Parts: sequence; C-alpha cells; structure tokens
Amino acid sequence: MSYLFGLITVLVLLWLGLSGHYTSLMLSFGVVAVFLSVLLAFRMRVLDRDSSPYDRLPKIITYWGWLLVEIVKANWIVIKACLRAELDINPAVVTVSTKCESDLARTTFANSITLTPGTVSMAIEGHSILVHALNAEDAEANAFEEMDRRAKWATDRVEKA
Repeated sequence: MSYLFGLITVLVLLWLGLSGHYTSLMLSFGVVAVFLSVLLAFRMRVLDRDSSPYDRLPKIITYWGWLLVEIVKANWIVIKACLRAELDINPAVVTVSTKCESDLARTTFANSITLTPGTVSMAIEGHSILVHALNAEDAEANAFEEMDRRAKWATDRVEKA
C-alpha cells in the first residue's frame, strides 16, 4: 500500500512541477491523469518495490553522482584515444557477471555501462551482461566490479534480518 501512496505523491508532484498551470480546469485534468495512471499501474500489477523505488532515492542519487564522475573520466579516455594520429582502439566483446539480484539493479548496472563512453551493454541474460568495449584493456574481468557493487547497493533490495 505504501507503494501506491508513493506513486500518487510522485505523480502529483511531477504533474504540478511540469505543468505550471494552477487553474481549476488544469488541476482537474491533473487529477484525472494521476487517477488513470495509478489505475493502470494497479491493473497491470506493477506496484511493487522495483517500480516504486522512492525509499531508495538517497542511495540512487548518490550512485548517480558517482556515475557522473565515472562518465567524465571515461570521456577523457575516449577523447584521448580518438585524437591521436593513429586510432588507438582495440575493440572487444566481453561477458561481465553481476551480483545484482533484482531486475532494477541489473538494468541500472547495464544502463550505467552503456552510459559510460567506450562501452555498450548488448544483452542481459541472468547474471551475465554482454558488453562491447572500445578498448579490451578497459573491459577486463574486474573492470566493472565497483560499478556492479555500487549499482547493487543503490537499487537492490535490502533484506531485513
């Protein structure tokens, strides 16, 4: 039930923030839009911890901050490789295993790999992600361990003892 209230709260705040119109007609449209969205989510049975991760928002924001720094570092490496007189790349396709348990955590990890310049997630199967890397040296077995650990920390379920 808390996921339902979290979804309603986020949708109302998002609608109010993006709309910018507070006349009675526009507010009634907002109420109808939020009601229909919540009704659809309820009917599709997607009101769960993975679809409403609002309790994990501080961890996710911390992860995004760390990921932004990693993206900037990877950009610098790709820029240096592209600006050399000889193209300094050694493409490779590698399989990266993940310790992430939930679909949300695995998707966050795969998307993080893709957001990082020089790497693209090609497929996810179970606990393995197929990754194309611009440089084979940057895609060694342990190259993604910290990203995997942080994605798991930010988005996976925390089991209560």
